[in-house]
Amino acid sequence: MCGIIGCVSRDRDVVPVLLEGLKRVEYRGYDSAGIAVVEGGSLGVRRVKGKIDGLSALVERHPLAGPTGIGHTRWATHGEPSERNAHPQIDGSGRIALAHNGIVENYRALRRNLEAKGHVFTSETDTEVLAHLVQENYEGNLEAAVRAALALVRGAYGIAVVCADEPGKLVGARNGSPLVVGIGSDSYFVASDVAALVRHTRDVVYLDDLEMVVATPDGFSTTTLENELITKDVETITWNIDTIEKNGFPHFMLKEIFEQERTVQDAVRGRLIEAAGDAILGGLREHRRALEKAERIILLACGTSWHSALIGEYMIEDLARVSVEVEYASEFRYRNPVLDPDDIAIVISQSGETIDTLAAMSEAQRRGAIALGIVNVVGSTIARQSDGGVYTHAGLEIGVASTKAFTSQLMVLAAKALMVGRSRNISVTKGRRIVKAMQQIPSQIGEILGRDESIRDIAARYAQHSNFLYLGRGYNFPVALEGALKLKEISYIHAEGYPAAEMKHGPIALIDEHMPVVVIAPQDAFYEKILSNMQEVKARGGRIIAITSEGDDQVEKMADEVIEIPRTLPHLTPILSVIPLQLLAYHIAVERGCHVDQPRNLAKSVTVE
Repeated sequence: MCGIIGCVSRDRDVVPVLLEGLKRVEYRGYDSAGIAVVEGGSLGVRRVKGKIDGLSALVERHPLAGPTGIGHTRWATHGEPSERNAHPQIDGSGRIALAHNGIVENYRALRRNLEAKGHVFTSETDTEVLAHLVQENYEGNLEAAVRAALALVRGAYGIAVVCADEPGKLVGARNGSPLVVGIGSDSYFVASDVAALVRHTRDVVYLDDLEMVVATPDGFSTTTLENELITKDVETITWNIDTIEKNGFPHFMLKEIFEQERTVQDAVRGRLIEAAGDAILGGLREHRRALEKAERIILLACGTSWHSALIGEYMIEDLARVSVEVEYASEFRYRNPVLDPDDIAIVISQSGETIDTLAAMSEAQRRGAIALGIVNVVGSTIARQSDGGVYTHAGLEIGVASTKAFTSQLMVLAAKALMVGRSRNISVTKGRRIVKAMQQIPSQIGEILGRDESIRDIAARYAQHSNFLYLGRGYNFPVALEGALKLKEISYIHAEGYPAAEMKHGPIALIDEHMPVVVIAPQDAFYEKILSNMQEVKARGGRIIAITSEGDDQVEKMADEVIEIPRTLPHLTPILSVIPLQLLAYHIAVERGCHVDQPRNLAKSVTVE
């Protein structure tokens, strides 16, 4: 969930590289930051609680320089955010520094054993235990000490390690937490995210679990943790650095909301065949027959991706007539799921590194199921370890609250539902109608984005409320969940999503003039029903913000605020109805003075349980 950057160079001072790299991964979420640099045979360390700007100011007041170093942004797991708990953590000799993403599950036992041997700890972190464990095994060879230490560790980690006694060496290793190697012209890098490297190199190598890299100014080598030499493919980062700039927008989240007119098109570019009324997803080609024959599809995801899975369930069952189950990935692997040989698991993750989703995928594969991925990040672990899959092509998403990745997932799920449906029961004529509707989605999103100013005005009128209720039916029930999640994530307002028909089984007790109710009410098969639900809200003094189809005068008469969306096919409506909810949450958060791109306590890539 945190950011790692490391660099080893022959002549370059790596301090600016480390600070700039940490700024590039700020979006991942963090509460402290630090760097450690090997300088003239000694180790210089600077750490702060808080933001990287504070770290930069500290380095300016107390300079350090050197050709080898590591940096880290920490999201607290063990111990409160503080300078002493910040990374990099240092061993007892002050000669070894280690930055760590993940959790060492057996750190208490390891710490007791080390304390019995005389080690003294100064932090509450599991990471300091790792640093001391490397020290305990150090006999003049850093990679051997790291390898010996990790053999005793149970849990997830992505680490970068330097040692003052070996000033031209950088060691990295991973198990369950991503780590990438960057190959520069005069330097080598390790990082948890390619965003930290893109200014310096586009050539990268992705480490897999239980692999290690050793880099010096002369090159790098990769091995397993059993010290078996392995050859890794060098891949090229294709996206532009402009992706990680705001380009005139006040926040990344708003920029990414406005990018959706393009990103939903990119999600299905070249994948829709209008004449045949079909979709072709290249990453699923060898599994198409299995999808056609499947008796059950299981969708596994967490957070926003879980909401897209719920909508995907409706899409696939509706269009392809296949039984679909949606599971929280975090729960799936801790029960005893029933999986048949013909079942197919589809895992959905923006980052492709979500640890619970990775574990659920592995569990499905272990039980004999085909596991397919829907991911955004090229080269991510799910992309590499799944049996096949589809990239969403949303581009790098910086805002912690996912927006464009969500709608791209929905476009891919719609294409997948069409592809399976065409092979089972959908006619060419119906397929063509679906393709045409999908092709219109980008311009329809553009129409909604054109209403941003009026949505901002609505947000200003409701920003001081403490509770919101979101209601939807059918395809738009998961959209209600997603709208509520967006509001609570970035504005810290309590918000709850509910199926509109279930409102009277509890939430109706909360409704009064102080509880705004956001109702997603397009003119679909549930239209008359949701009008009745709106009447129930009005009868209790509730104020209604309605998302409805263009030209709907009935909803306009009942709602206090109306946001119109263009008409489309029912299963595509969520791709449109969620856009106003994203904008509403964004503008409310701005009105309340919240840190939109880096909301408190949240992280972009959740790589710990």
